Amino acid sequence: MGLPCPDTVLQILSGAGFSGWHALNDRIMGGRSSGECRVDASGLTFDGEVVAEGGGFISCRSPLFSPPLDLSGYTGLELVLSGAGRRFKLAVACADGAAGLTELIPGGLRWVREFGTEAEGYSRVRIGFDQLTASLRAQPIEKLPLGLPLRFDASRITRLQLLHSRFGDDGGPNPGFRAGPLHLVIQSIHAVP
Repeated sequence: MGLPCPDTVLQILSGAGFSGWHALNDRIMGGRSSGECRVDASGLTFDGEVVAEGGGFISCRSPLFSPPLDLSGYTGLELVLSGAGRRFKLAVACADGAAGLTELIPGGLRWVREFGTEAEGYSRVRIGFDQLTASLRAQPIEKLPLGLPLRFDASRITRLQLLHSRFGDDGGPNPGFRAGPLHLVIQSIHAVP
């Protein structure tokens, strides 16, 4: 049972607080996309080049949160970012109660939600924890190996990641995918009541 829902937002990351975020791109699976993160007082800037063939994703992700973030008293996350009209995915990793089995799965289990951004300026995007779906290597899943149930645990969030991928939440094509240069600025991430 989670904590009572607060009536104010909780700042998780902003400005130089994004220190330690790094790029994870499709090169890990033989792709040719590239990108790099920079952090300053205005937040995290991620610049890259997305190549559709051979992988088709580019991402920036947090270091592991240790101890995990306990956001059980909140209903979701709010991101303030500039994404030039592209569609992104928020991916959330959680420590699980299944004896750590999800960390043994190659590629790792992630809880994802796709979202769009404004063509110009900053977008304020809210994603409820109840909107996240379990995903393994861009494919939705309903159960863990051996039939173990899946459960998102907001009290044990271990990592956050933003991806621009040719795959949508359902594993099919992302209609907002664009190969080529990418410029993403994340100003802040908050937990919302």
